[in-house]
Amino acid sequence: MQRILVVEDEPTIAQAVAARLGAEGFEVRVVADGPAAVEEFRAYGPDLVLLDLMLPGLDGLEVCRRIQAERPVPVLMLTARDDETDLLVGLAVGADDYLTKPFSMRELTARIRTLLRRVEHAAALAAAAPVRDVVRLGPLEIDRAARKVAVDGEPVHLTPTEYALLDSLARAPGTVLTRAVLLEQVWDWADGAGTRVVDSHIKALRRKLGADLIRTVHSVGYALETTP
Repeated sequence: MQRILVVEDEPTIAQAVAARLGAEGFEVRVVADGPAAVEEFRAYGPDLVLLDLMLPGLDGLEVCRRIQAERPVPVLMLTARDDETDLLVGLAVGADDYLTKPFSMRELTARIRTLLRRVEHAAALAAAAPVRDVVRLGPLEIDRAARKVAVDGEPVHLTPTEYALLDSLARAPGTVLTRAVLLEQVWDWADGAGTRVVDSHIKALRRKLGADLIRTVHSVGYALETTP
């Protein structure tokens, strides 16, 4: 049974979400503030965190930073505002996806299952990979079997979504992949919506890997550079 940590300070929403996810077959724990979220994350070891942006004690951005620094885990962020700055910052600190309140329980569970499938798919690819399936592109090194990334020999910590995005680009080095293709491959979104999700994760990758490794083709998409 997959475990989900729900971090939400509005009791009505928290109870409704927990009830729905329990009915969907997940094991669920609920906390209502930031410090409790960090503590429960360490004790519970969830497979996914459903994280409200506005929390007492520590806000959702700081909670996301802290838990991702300890162990990469899918994070679906909830926000009461459709504020682009908040959403982009949330994605930049390690959130994998977001939903704006109010949201439907059907969409929530669909997003959760998509994130969990992505992690399972990545684990299956790693298990099936050769003992040393290492890709080197200039200063970038990707060890697919170990799901580790380094630049100029220095390890780089990536969230599950950042790693999946980089791996998609690295499987077609030098080839421009459109945002719609990346949304389908990484987020399993077939409708091509949500391009700012791609853009914000590309920005996060550039901050961690270096600005020159990923090339932007305006109005089209992105490519991983292959020059040393």
